[in-house]
Amino acid sequence: MATLKRCHLDMEDGNSSFPITKYPKLADDHSFPSTYPAKQSLKMVAGSFYLPKDNPKKPQGEDAHFICLEKQTLGVADGVGGWAKKGIDGGEYARQLMENSLIAVQNQPRGAVDLKKVLREGYLQTKAQGSSTACIITLNEQKRRLHAINVGDSGFILFRNNRFLYRSPAMQHRFNRPYQLGNSSISDRPESAVVSTIWVMPGDIIIVGTDGLFDNMWPEEIEKVLEQRSSTKASMEPEELAWNIAELALHNSLNRHSVSPFSNAARMAGKEHIGGKVDDITVVVAHIV
Repeated sequence: MATLKRCHLDMEDGNSSFPITKYPKLADDHSFPSTYPAKQSLKMVAGSFYLPKDNPKKPQGEDAHFICLEKQTLGVADGVGGWAKKGIDGGEYARQLMENSLIAVQNQPRGAVDLKKVLREGYLQTKAQGSSTACIITLNEQKRRLHAINVGDSGFILFRNNRFLYRSPAMQHRFNRPYQLGNSSISDRPESAVVSTIWVMPGDIIIVGTDGLFDNMWPEEIEKVLEQRSSTKASMEPEELAWNIAELALHNSLNRHSVSPFSNAARMAGKEHIGGKVDDITVVVAHIV
């Protein structure tokens, strides 16, 4: 783990897919009450929890993520496990990508982090073999906007008043074949990334994760977690919430009979898969305050 001021990098593991589904439209100016202070600046506080799948040969797993509160930016990456067939650790690519992206974030002005530059610089500085998905988000505190850049099936979900509002779209070439950054000729490039901007409000909760989360939990399941913890006055601290969600995702991944997002996506693609999908699980929870 590396620490840069109020930023930290965590090493982890991952690889899977999320069904291509139609999600609610982005929030716009009309989503805000007239009493909302137009010049009120916001802040993002975040915490994370990571569960690498059980693999003695890869104790770190293949996911990586960073949180940089100083720059109000965080990111996740999921190293593609298919490289193991060629003796390559996809997790090493993900770890380098997040480390280099974090360095690039440090060189950006707070509140105006250019995610295209960050991802491109992180990509250019990553020399490891393999490939990885990536999702990086940043908060513009003054304009109350959340900016995101995404390659592949890692992503984020926005909840407002504990209700599911928006899910970033997964990018896949085909079932279980996500877009992925890498140095090989068959990998994708930063230019393939999808960039999005959404309005946020105090009290919003953003869940960022790798496919180990999204393949095993429907947005409505996360919604129930938020509702239950809120109604019982349980802690909503980011780290504890991330742990709670990650544990449930792990439970679902081991359930051989559940109708998981992954099994649903498999069915839609004409494949046969029942139950969850065992994978590395990264969950980052960010509160907008």
